[in-house]
Amino acid sequence: MRIATWNVNSVNARLPTVLRWFEMEQPDVACLQEIKCVDEKFPAAEFERLGYNVAVHGQKAYNGVALLSKTPLEDVRKGLPGEDGDEHARYIEAVISGPRPVRVGGIYLPNGNPVGTDKFAYKLRWMERLKAHARDLLAFEEPLVLAGDYNVIPEPEDADNPAAWAGDALFQPQTREAFRSLQWLGLTDAYMEADGAPGGYTFWDYQAGAWQRNHGIRIDHLLLSPQAADRLKSVFIHRDVRDWEKPSDHVPVVIDLDLAQAA
Repeated sequence: MRIATWNVNSVNARLPTVLRWFEMEQPDVACLQEIKCVDEKFPAAEFERLGYNVAVHGQKAYNGVALLSKTPLEDVRKGLPGEDGDEHARYIEAVISGPRPVRVGGIYLPNGNPVGTDKFAYKLRWMERLKAHARDLLAFEEPLVLAGDYNVIPEPEDADNPAAWAGDALFQPQTREAFRSLQWLGLTDAYMEADGAPGGYTFWDYQAGAWQRNHGIRIDHLLLSPQAADRLKSVFIHRDVRDWEKPSDHVPVVIDLDLAQAA
């Protein structure tokens, strides 16, 4: 099973680019973030034409996540539990049906800037809620993939210029500690497991020639339960997409799971 995550930075504004990639790569499952539209405005028909089932948790002009799958989506959840009144569309989850089902959660974790404000406090609360929910999901002892834009730079090696991010919410000690705490539940970082080479960036800012100078960071992650990590075959960052016409500032990250092997 090929599972992709991609912050598309407005699905309708970049639809030709997004569809071009889907037509070329044909992932079995895809988690999209920052779709920036309500459910009714999501271009579901365009993806259904490519053979995808679609689930959307949208929000006008901001945030928004979607799950696409070539097999039916079951047990769909929209929203992360743990905080009543949180109206941000940042989490979607479903069981991907098939001979060996996989539960997939699509994540758009809060940015958290500026540090020292309510936005940063919300980011840390959201990460604590994600940890609590992940703990519950891991109790099922099933293949689980939590994929998305985590807005976390885990280590200095995950930034071309770590010093430039020292004051940013993505690289604060509390942020990185919360990410490690999530992994310590028993989740495996797919990129670090299958590749791990420095420079595996997934985001380049639009400003100051960041792409041309390779001033990137790795903030799009796929975390795997032990039952999924045991089946991980490969990970690939589609960095070439950043050079396409009208690109997102993020690129797709794709993993392959061998679900045919014995449990």
